[in-house]
Amino acid sequence: MELLMPTILITGGHSGIGLECVKELAARGVDIVLAGRDLARLDETAAALRLRCGVKVTTLGMDVSCLGSIREAAAQCRRMIESGEIGRLQAILCNAGATFRGEPSYTKDGYELTFATNYLGHFLLVQLLIDSLEEDGRVVFTASGTHDPDTTDGKFIGRAVKPDAFALAKTGLDGNKRLPGGKRYTTSKLCVVLHAYELDRRLKAAGLRISSIAYDPGAIAATGLLRDVPGPARAMIGSRPVRWLMKRVGLTLGDLVQSGRALAHLAVSSDVLSGRYYQWKDGALHERRSADLTYDQMLAEALWRDSRTLVQLSPEEEPERLK
Repeated sequence: MELLMPTILITGGHSGIGLECVKELAARGVDIVLAGRDLARLDETAAALRLRCGVKVTTLGMDVSCLGSIREAAAQCRRMIESGEIGRLQAILCNAGATFRGEPSYTKDGYELTFATNYLGHFLLVQLLIDSLEEDGRVVFTASGTHDPDTTDGKFIGRAVKPDAFALAKTGLDGNKRLPGGKRYTTSKLCVVLHAYELDRRLKAAGLRISSIAYDPGAIAATGLLRDVPGPARAMIGSRPVRWLMKRVGLTLGDLVQSGRALAHLAVSSDVLSGRYYQWKDGALHERRSADLTYDQMLAEALWRDSRTLVQLSPEEEPERLK
């Protein structure tokens, strides 16, 4: 029988910091499940990792903005675990994310695309797969320093607003206020941190050793927050003089390779604490305080409850570990 190594599932592992993360994990002998909607790029990444590191790399078609796609992918993942094709998950890395400028656009489910991609889809994925984690497993959420409206990062593209899941899902529809693209992004990342902390509280209340962690990799010109900036402007932002200026004004800057390796560290290292927020800054990974709103437990509970309603979580889908 094939000996299965520790297995980690990651969304957005075929590019950006996610790709640097899986390179590091594979070099450590970790088997990988790459989840994403671009199967050609996933297969290309998987083949390169297998050739370079000799680990088992499985691809899983999934659009993190589409609830039906997430349900299908989670069911496929559970079947692979039950059949022994892959091992039980040591970690789930909720890493995929994007910013969408301009007018709001909406998913097949009728939800605003930024909110669905960065937060709601991962909420459902964790609900569906947390019972597939090892007893000492881990969930790591890629957040953003822009979630904190009291920091320079948080003022950079638009201060986050107090989250209301229904209003965020339907921004610009049904009489709900239309939020600008920057605020849609920062508020979705605020939801990510609230979710990480609420998941931690619920896991601890259930007496479980599974960890839940939020991570800010810093702003990186090639990924995430700056991906939809025109190419020449993005190159300028990534230049040394502009990065120096951005750092001088107080922005938290990441590094593509090092921020990705830091995500891998958070996925597997024993010196990481659950229910905490970590940030890549000044060449090192630090634990730091997140936005004041993220410690509002009533707000987090409301977000959790409303998210369950939005994803239409059925009694059969509710994880045994969190009942």
